[in-house]
Amino acid sequence: MHAALLAGAALLGLAGGARADEQHFPLQSYRVGPYAAGGTGFFGGFIDYLNLVNSRDGGVNGVKLTWSEGETQYEVERGVEVYERLKSRPGIAAWNPLSVGIAYTMIDRITADKVPLITINHGRTDSTDGRVFPYVFPLLLNPYSETSGIIAYLGTRAGGLDKLKRKTIAVLYHGSPYGKETIPIYEKLAKTYGFKVEQIEVPHPGNEQQSQWLTIRRLRPDFVVLRGWGVMNPVALKTAQKTGFPVDHIVGNVWSNSEEDAIPAGDAAKGYVAITTQASGADYPVIQEIVRKVYEPGNGNLADRKRIGSVYHNLGVLNGILNVEAVRIAQGRFGKRTLTGDEVRWGFEHLRLDEARVAELGAKGLFHSINVTCANHEGEGRVTFQQWDGAKWKVVSDWIAPDWASLRPIIEASSTAYAKEHGLTPRDCAAEEQADASAKNTSAEHAAAESR
Repeated sequence: MHAALLAGAALLGLAGGARADEQHFPLQSYRVGPYAAGGTGFFGGFIDYLNLVNSRDGGVNGVKLTWSEGETQYEVERGVEVYERLKSRPGIAAWNPLSVGIAYTMIDRITADKVPLITINHGRTDSTDGRVFPYVFPLLLNPYSETSGIIAYLGTRAGGLDKLKRKTIAVLYHGSPYGKETIPIYEKLAKTYGFKVEQIEVPHPGNEQQSQWLTIRRLRPDFVVLRGWGVMNPVALKTAQKTGFPVDHIVGNVWSNSEEDAIPAGDAAKGYVAITTQASGADYPVIQEIVRKVYEPGNGNLADRKRIGSVYHNLGVLNGILNVEAVRIAQGRFGKRTLTGDEVRWGFEHLRLDEARVAELGAKGLFHSINVTCANHEGEGRVTFQQWDGAKWKVVSDWIAPDWASLRPIIEASSTAYAKEHGLTPRDCAAEEQADASAKNTSAEHAAAESR
């Protein structure tokens, strides 16, 4: 069934409100506009996974997973309108906008409404600190850990982090809050490792970059980090080729790493490297199961089946895994029923998937692991790097752990300032974790007593 028909079916099926045995996901999607490739792939993968869980398992412990969509075109005002229109639906589990701008505007709203906001691979860096941002979860990767991972990778390319000294790195960034988020961390890492950083803005949407690449040609950097989005990325690769910059010395960030970024650039993309939190390809068991149980019966959300296993599709599937597992974990604490947003928040705060559990979910090799806590809402996700061979992505590095020890003080300084500015008292995570342990022990004692 075509994606638009599926979306309409979801909306019609829920017009009367979610039933008591349903857990709902309102989606601020974008299937049209300059960033439609990312939106259709991501939300398509997310919906495909929800469909898989429903068709294979009947939902999560008998609770059906439902969703509705509101078109945002990646515009903040539309995203807020969709939030206000859909937030009253019963049984909302979480919000997943995949938009930095929309996410920023939602923080106060979701905190007041006590429903989690999932900003996988994006969003405010300091929202990693769950003591100050209890309802925001920048899962797997925040902008600072992404930057740390990229610099670590460039260190390996240079022969060691110490070899970055006196090298020049240019950062070509999207002229938006998302693009500007990493300006201070690149400056800090430049001082730490002794390299020179030049940060160059590309105005939205990024169709014209001739002057920026002429500046890069004049600077002659050792590496260029492409912090782009949408059409900006293939334009960057093609313009780099025209100005003579070697493509294998360009490293894309997590929103510059898709097939839709590389294919339109043609030969200019061959050899291009980008960071990722999940591998591409359709050979993983969970993706193959989606093909068999969702697409073959005609229920797939992607209009073009060739996009199955693409970067954005796999990210959507992974996002589905993380959301569903948070619901499953929360049900283990609160009961196998429709949960409140606050209860699902607890599930996200206890979202711990080690490599063994990842394999059980059919996602071995698709991603590494995640370990979310009260204080760490990112979850210590690892990254890897992939290179475009002209037709597909090929992983070219091990899973890399960002330098969390160095990043955490920066994150806490920012979150503490935010708390002070907004008159917030940070949570006592140690006390909350102790209370959770006590509640778990009490439940175990009750269960043991009932079995006797």
